[in-house]
Order: sequence, then structure tokens, then C-alpha cells
Amino acid sequence: MNQVEIVLANTGERKMIEAGTPLSQLAEEYTKQKTAANSKTPWPILGALVNNKVQPLHYRVYTPKTIELFDITTNQGFRMYRNALCFMLYTAVHDCYPKAVLQFDHSMQNGFYCRITSAVDDFVLPDTMEVCRTVRERMIELQEQDIPFTTRTMLIKDAIELIRPRHMEKTLYILEHLRQIYIEMNFLGDTVHKINGKLAPSTGCLSTWDFRTFEDGYLLLCADPEHPDKLSMFTNTPKLFAIFQEHKQWVDLMHTPTVGDYNRIVQQGGGQQLILLAEALHEKKYAEIAEQVRQRGARMVLLSGPSSSGKTTSCRRLSVQLSVLGYDVNQLSLDDYFLGRERTPKLPNGDYDFESVDALDIPLLNEHLDALARGEEVKIPTYDFIKGEPFYSGKTLKLGPRSILVVEGIHALNPRLTASIDDALKFRVYVNALTQLAIDGQNIIHGTDNRLVRRIVRDNNFRGWNAHETLKRWPEVVRGERKHIFPYQENADVMFNSALLYEIGVLKRYAEPLLKQVPEDSPEYAIACQLLGFSELLLPIEDRFIPYNSIMREFLGGSVFEY
Repeated sequence: MNQVEIVLANTGERKMIEAGTPLSQLAEEYTKQKTAANSKTPWPILGALVNNKVQPLHYRVYTPKTIELFDITTNQGFRMYRNALCFMLYTAVHDCYPKAVLQFDHSMQNGFYCRITSAVDDFVLPDTMEVCRTVRERMIELQEQDIPFTTRTMLIKDAIELIRPRHMEKTLYILEHLRQIYIEMNFLGDTVHKINGKLAPSTGCLSTWDFRTFEDGYLLLCADPEHPDKLSMFTNTPKLFAIFQEHKQWVDLMHTPTVGDYNRIVQQGGGQQLILLAEALHEKKYAEIAEQVRQRGARMVLLSGPSSSGKTTSCRRLSVQLSVLGYDVNQLSLDDYFLGRERTPKLPNGDYDFESVDALDIPLLNEHLDALARGEEVKIPTYDFIKGEPFYSGKTLKLGPRSILVVEGIHALNPRLTASIDDALKFRVYVNALTQLAIDGQNIIHGTDNRLVRRIVRDNNFRGWNAHETLKRWPEVVRGERKHIFPYQENADVMFNSALLYEIGVLKRYAEPLLKQVPEDSPEYAIACQLLGFSELLLPIEDRFIPYNSIMREFLGGSVFEY
């Protein structure tokens, strides 16, 4: 028997195994070792990083590899679990209602909002409660049967014939336009699909989930990746949900809900028109927000959003629209109120926690805002990010009768930040890039991934960072968002979706070469492969048609605004 050497990164052990050994065997041995050592059964192993590339447990090892097994508590493990759960729901819907189609509209916290609709004219679905009960019962059956998720590499023409009768026109279009001979398809029993990402080993691994009615559709809730035996806590966010619904209606109106629809428009020479339409919608929204501010009689606009959501450009463009209404607009960046390094809070690992609201000089900010509200002149600090200290350059600010103050920063909606200011004077705006394209009806592009692609391009253009450096920093950015930004998003008076229908087609020209340079020997290689996986599906669009005041210019360069 041929043997190959592997390094099991979980233990640091080098060992010889038989060529062709599946990862499932290594996972079983590792689980037994951990159980014996801790007297407690660990969470099921769902997959592994093989030379830092995500692989399912049926993957077989034929050459020397470095292998790191993972469970649901890791980012990659949670994605595999989530992909498998979505496929199990798709299978249950197909089993119960073969003439219906499941459509995932968007993610909601650690879950998904979806709809089940009739796919043919001669079929009428029961009411939503009955559909929910029937599908949920079938999902429980599938889970209890512990059916393996499998993959099969086949001729793409054979895959097309399997998909054709399943009411999956969007998936069918993508497959028909792929320039390849073979494709890897996913199976759960006899049910076939093409899932964008790897899957957990079997339905038995999906022990924690829920499927319930929500609004005019359904909610698929996932396990909490930090506590896998519990459901992720779900908080109803009606304002955010309304924005998602609004964008869904708009992309349907523009006939561009999926990657296939987008590619069809670009192939037909409609890229420039797509840019013009998307930018016109943004301009319309900024004007509407400015009018709402005027009607409210607010004196202060608080604008917040997560990293790479386009906060700064939104601040500038909203300021222009407020000026059109006759306001004297003044802008204030929360970045200038960072504490000196010696007063900045730290993370458990000793690094500075710049994402924390306590990294800002909140008393000084409130003192200045109070003074400005009284009409007093205030000396505004400027933060030196190289030295890590604020300084005063002589910059002052005073508000007049027609003045309005626009305050921009990730913590702007946190009540602590402006506790001393009368709520009647404030108007709160939340900005986020809520991805507007789906790959097909059952595979969505997550907004977090969309923002990460934006940040990779921006960091390379303006900070000189390569994609690897940005990817290394990203988990800490996401941690800060979940703790310090997302809990306050519903405080907003209005939400603005800063995603643009065409943007990934433009960003891919810049992001793909950077992502392909991420070294294989780094843990971030898996994320780079994941981003390339959906980016490569879209046709590129030239950026020469993008206006100079577009949010995209914040990441690409060439903006008329100073940042």
C-alpha cells in the first residue's frame, strides 16, 4: 500500500496514512482522541482545510497535505452547515411540492428569509401555515434519516438535463453559459442542485434549526455557531426587512435579480445603462432622505454603517442634497474623537480595540455637540493616526440659524454617543451594502462578502495593503460590527442600501488578481477561494461609465470628494 505523510494541524502531529484515505476517517480518529482526553463528545467535524482549501469529509488524500479539521464553531464550518441546511430545505420543498419553487431572498442575521411559490399555472399551494408544517415535518424526517450529502462530477450537458425539469430557470441559465466541460453537482438522495460552497457530511449533522412563517414568507433559522446546541437568537428588525423587500421589488422591476440576469444584460451591451439606472436610484434616495430631514426639522444628522458600506460618500452626497434645500451643511467625523493610544481599550490578545465605542472620547464629543447646539464656536480636534494622538490644528466649527451638522462614524447610532442631545434635534441614517444580486434562486451573495470585496480593492488602492493583509484583519472588523454597530441599526430613522447592481462586475477586475495572490500557506487562502467562487461567475463591466460622485469611487478612486 502506498502511504503519504500528512500534518494534522489540530494537534501538530505528522503521520503516515494510506493513499486514498478519506477525511471522514481522520475526523473519526480525531473525535475519539478528543472524547477520550476530555470525557466529552466534541461537536461533529463538518469538513477540513486541506492545504488551506475547504474540502468535505468525503475528500480523499492521495498526496502529502496539511489538514485542519473543523466544526460548526469556525467560520468555514458554519458556512458548510448553513449550505447543507439550505439544501435540506430545498429537498424538503421539492419532495412535498414538486410543482413549487423555493426562493431564498436574503439572509436575516444567522438565518434566511425565503418564499415558496407555485412554479406552474395549474398548481395552487395550501396556505402558508400548512406549507410550513408540511415542509418542516419533511425536514425532520430527512434529518433523522441522516442522509449523506454527496457530489458527483459529470458532463455539464448531463447536469443541464438533470436540472431542466426542476423549475430552476436561473440555475439552468448559468449552467448553459459556463465555458467548461465538466461540473461538480450536489446530491441529497435523488435531489440535485449546484450549491455555491461545500456541504456538511449528512443531514444528521443538522441538529439545530427551525423553519417558521414570517411576514408573507418563511424564516429558516440556523444554530448559533458559538453555542451549536442552541438556535441563533433572532431579533425582529422591521426596518431592515423593509429595505430588503424594497430592493427585491426594485431588482425584479429591473429584471436583474440574479447573476444570470445580470450577465444577459451585460452580454447584450447594457452595462452602461445598468450603471446609470443604479446611480439614478441612489441619487433619488439621497434626495428623499434630505427631504425627510427637512420635514423633521432636525439640526443634526447621525450617519452610521459597517466597514466599506460607503458611509463617507453617503455623508458627502447627502450633504449636497441638504445644501440644495438651503442648509448650511457642516460635517463632523467621529474618527477625530479617537482617544490617545494610552487610553484606548484593548482586546484580550493585547491589541487595541479600535472598533469599540469606548475608543472614542465620548465626554469631549458630547461637550462639543452641546456647545454647537447652543450656537457656540468649538475647536475641533484632528486625529493623527500615525502618532495615535489627537491634536488641534486651529479648525473651528460654529452653527448658524440655517446650519445642520452631519456626524459620520460607525458608532453614530449608539445612544451613548449623543446622550446629551435632545432626540428631537437628531435624524439617524443607517447605511449598509445589502447585496442586490443572487447567484440563483437558492444561492445568495452575502452582503458581508460584498463589503469585503469592496474593502480589498480600497485597501489596495489607498493603503497599499494586499488582499492577504485585508483578509487577516477582516474577522476582527466583523466582530466589532456585530458587537458595536448591528445592535443599533434599528435606531435609524431611515436605512439606505448602498449596494449597486453592477458593482461586483466592476470590482472583480481589481479584486480577482489580488485574491489570486493570497498565498496558499495562509489560513486566509480559503476565504480568497470563496470570494473568487462567486466573483468569477459575473461578466466584467468597465468602470469608465461610473460617475465621479458614485459610492464606487470611494473604493476605486477618482472621486470628486475628499476622504
